[in-house]
Amino acid sequence: ERGILADALGSDVELRSQAFNAGPEVVEAIFSGALDAAYIGPNPAINAYARSAGQAIRIIAGATSGGAALVVRSGIDTVDDLRGTTLATPQLGNTQDVALRAWLNEQGLAANLEGGGDVSVRPQANGDALQAFVTGSIDGAWVPEPWATRMVQEGRGHVLVDERDLWPGGRFVTTDLIVTTQFLSAHPEIVKRLLIGHVEATDWVNQHPAEAQSTVGKAIADLTDATLPASTLETAWHNLTFTVDPIASSLQVTAQHAEQLGLLDRVNLDGIHDLTLLNEVLRERGAREVGE
Repeated sequence: ERGILADALGSDVELRSQAFNAGPEVVEAIFSGALDAAYIGPNPAINAYARSAGQAIRIIAGATSGGAALVVRSGIDTVDDLRGTTLATPQLGNTQDVALRAWLNEQGLAANLEGGGDVSVRPQANGDALQAFVTGSIDGAWVPEPWATRMVQEGRGHVLVDERDLWPGGRFVTTDLIVTTQFLSAHPEIVKRLLIGHVEATDWVNQHPAEAQSTVGKAIADLTDATLPASTLETAWHNLTFTVDPIASSLQVTAQHAEQLGLLDRVNLDGIHDLTLLNEVLRERGAREVGE
């Protein structure tokens, strides 16, 4: 919205953006050759890496940590209250879908991939899940921000699980920046420029939270024809950490969860991160490097 990425890429590079409902759709677009880079959740990134035997993509930076929660209706206050309920996630196999199913397993509650078990998990687009929650068609949802906040404010729900509470120090990756290995190999200088813009945008967001919220609110309104109240954006903002660190250790745990759920074959993630160019950018800015 502010032109930070386009300015960093330069006038000789055309930047075209496209919005997707969730990460699995992004992966299909990457495999079809429609995308060179994307902001994506960690589990779809893992899936793209695994399906291509490590050939399709590289994670070149993190974008956000946190900002995901299980929001439920009144009357659900404990794990036991979830038996017989229907919960939504953005898409089968996406990051929040894996997180919910793994957590349910840890609580001793079965939720199979066909929607059966102790808890029925119903993947659906975030907007549809919000409407279903408001009308009472579902009992809750494990969703990213700002949908979690919207379910609390518009659906009168409450947070049963803040995913930050499940991770050491509350840090876990919810969005990565990836590029195709083909584009990275062919155009490393352009990828570095993209990372310069990404780092500058992240710094700006952290330094100007009020203005950033306003900018994001306008962008959401332009994309969806729906305006988010300022209070929704402000609340959601506080549940997120904007960082270029991909928090690589959390990716390994996410992969293990997907494997245990039968959503992913066992995969060796060595090489999925390539932070060389990111650390070059950080060094040049006098900032601390990040690790793999």
